[in-house]
Amino acid sequence: MQRITLIQPDDWHLHLRDGANMASVVSATTRCFARAIVMPNLKPPITTVAEALDYRKRICAALAPECHFNPLMTLYLTDNTSATEIAQIKDNEYIVAVKYYPAGATTHSENGVTDLQKVWSVLETMQTYDIPLLIHGEVTTANVDIFDREKIFIEQVLAPLLENFPDLRVVLEHITTQEAVDYIIGKNNKLAATITVHHLLMNRNEIFRGGIRPHHYCLPVLKREKHRQALLRAATSGNPKFFLGTDSAPHAQFSKETACGCAGMYSAPAALELYAEAFEQNQALDKLEGFASFYGADFYRLPRNTKKVTLEKRTWKMPTYFEFGKQKVIPLRAGAKIYWQQVQN
Repeated sequence: MQRITLIQPDDWHLHLRDGANMASVVSATTRCFARAIVMPNLKPPITTVAEALDYRKRICAALAPECHFNPLMTLYLTDNTSATEIAQIKDNEYIVAVKYYPAGATTHSENGVTDLQKVWSVLETMQTYDIPLLIHGEVTTANVDIFDREKIFIEQVLAPLLENFPDLRVVLEHITTQEAVDYIIGKNNKLAATITVHHLLMNRNEIFRGGIRPHHYCLPVLKREKHRQALLRAATSGNPKFFLGTDSAPHAQFSKETACGCAGMYSAPAALELYAEAFEQNQALDKLEGFASFYGADFYRLPRNTKKVTLEKRTWKMPTYFEFGKQKVIPLRAGAKIYWQQVQN
């Protein structure tokens, strides 16, 4: 297949940062995605409805005049989040979910939840008003191996959570393991998952190929090849519980190439093209539209898009860097070949 046309997709997990940095990267997403769920882990985090709406205004102000991109906002769950604040989301078309970071799990998660019991009333409110909970699914206990953090989270945190809140809609974001795939398949349609393109294309060897590769460090960390294969099977299966979420996370070059670098990959400049590559590897390009354009919208109970985007089999080279405010950001596949390219319909 040399050319594919899809209903315009959405990115159900995106980091945009703020200010000049955000303005530098937002067009990489809007070139192909109609909507995106924007993560709230700024510094300070977005914890209130008013802050989320203000952040959305800043994003919209950075868009080109002809752009109709719709940023969908989230609130950052903390130990001090009130049920009253969360209840305000139910009538707001621009705020669609609440994000749960276990404290210390990833970038800017230090204000995350330390104990779910502290937000029990918030979770009850979310279940009552059918507000989705988006989860970074890793435990942060120091004695748990970093490659087991997702598996242990499912066993110790997610399973009890779903038992106590059986009607809560939950997205386990950026899943990375066979255990996560199996667990999600075995549960009802209240539980879904996003899968990143970097976890579909790379295993943990890519962190160390020829030396330490700081731009391939993300959280959850890349896993063994057997887990990558499980993710590929899930993404290309046509199961609507799995859908696209890039987790594209730009960081300034200096903050990655340092003694204690930040976690995250900047995949937005070729995200859709790289998903096409992954699906092509699994001989499943016919399944890409459902994964990218339909299943996420259906889970969030939003209308599917109607415009279309087209990709052609055409080799091009990713730039070695992009502007990021006054700094530089290194994209996924920097200086290397990309085998699909978006073209004008």
